[in-house]
Amino acid sequence: MSNADTQWMSSERRSDWVRLQTLTNLRWIAIAGQIIAVMAASFVFGLRLEIGGLALVIGASVTANLLAYFLFPGNTRLSERGAALMQFFDIVQLSALLYLSGGLNNPFALLILAPVTISASALRPKSAILIGAAAIFLVSLLVLYNVPLRTQGGAVLMVPDLFLFGTWVAIVIGVVFLGVFSWKVTSETHIMGEALLATQMALTREQKLTDIGGVVAAAAHELGTPLATIKLTSSELVDDLEDRPELMADAVLIREQADRCRDILRSMGRAGKDDLHMRIAPLQAVVEEAAEPHLTRGKTVIIDVLGSEAGEDQPYVVRRPEIIHGLRNLVQNAVDFAEATVWIDVMWDAERIRLMIVDDGAGFPPSVFGRIGDPFVRRRRADREAARRPGYEGMGLGLFIAKTLLERTGAEITFANGSGKNDVHLHAGRRSGAIVELSWPRARIAVTDEERKKALGENAPFAGGV
Repeated sequence: MSNADTQWMSSERRSDWVRLQTLTNLRWIAIAGQIIAVMAASFVFGLRLEIGGLALVIGASVTANLLAYFLFPGNTRLSERGAALMQFFDIVQLSALLYLSGGLNNPFALLILAPVTISASALRPKSAILIGAAAIFLVSLLVLYNVPLRTQGGAVLMVPDLFLFGTWVAIVIGVVFLGVFSWKVTSETHIMGEALLATQMALTREQKLTDIGGVVAAAAHELGTPLATIKLTSSELVDDLEDRPELMADAVLIREQADRCRDILRSMGRAGKDDLHMRIAPLQAVVEEAAEPHLTRGKTVIIDVLGSEAGEDQPYVVRRPEIIHGLRNLVQNAVDFAEATVWIDVMWDAERIRLMIVDDGAGFPPSVFGRIGDPFVRRRRADREAARRPGYEGMGLGLFIAKTLLERTGAEITFANGSGKNDVHLHAGRRSGAIVELSWPRARIAVTDEERKKALGENAPFAGGV
């Protein structure tokens, strides 16, 4: 998948995830909590609060929600600026409440972390950092400026300075930690969702190609008899119309066009016939089919059938699109980075089927070795690599798709390097590069001898047109 194909999935447009109604509903919950807290503090615990000022601040939040409800549809997706302004408003509103109710002496000061966490989850890093900085700035002001909490008797409720400083430090650390944590987790979740979508698209495309091939093969098979009849009849007409040249020319044209239709259907149906009549194939044939597009790209691809030490016959496997597409991506990756040669070792025994893809390149870079198979892995490319693959951006999406598709078939995949981490020299012709080993339980992809020997049955004609 190219960069242009992935731009629409950019994780930088995360504000588009959030509906306006989601944030307004959260704000209604906050408003209800604020009203309950003010009433409990005033009537249950007997604190003397600035009821007028608190009501004005809470009323501002109610007004903002009502305006959002009447001016915008509930399913409105917020822009980056709109989402940032809403979170900034919530931080200012909560800070105003805290200012009127003791500042950081108020245990509800920790609630200022909520807008920061939402911002980190829904906004780009730049906007989230601004929201977090605003929260830290306002919290710092609340340490110095606030309306003290007082009892009905006039006593001031205030924690010791040491605890006040500790609360400020805890909130600042919480803003930074929860902000970074929420942004990181949400980003990885979104990236994984995008990559899985790309995987599904690749599998769907491969399945469509398989289905189209089968339809073409069936059409070629069903049309073979009527085309043969047309050719036979036109040939007889050519013989019978020798004394009528103007009609014989039409009969010759019909025969030629029948031959042309036969050749076209034969060409179109070759791949499809394989998919229709060979739903299963020897393991070697499946590997060769997957590697075929990369056999003429200037590198030597050696498919070495090592077989079984115990002498078991070569297994027949189901030609699943996931296996073919996944192996094709792995072979492409090996050919791209090989110096001259790629080896594909094919092995099996009574329990497992194993493939090993090895090249003579430089191997997997140490900087990404621990993240091989993760989507959208970027790294700085060396000049040598850039010259080899000028259009390659190091996204890691193709390898992720291959890994995901193959694991869906039951494969276990391991990655390694054939040379040591300190070996920076290429060794053309040696198995010194990247190693990808795949292992399946034989029962997951292989068919039994009874299934392999089943008759195909009679071909049923199409019930309707295509």
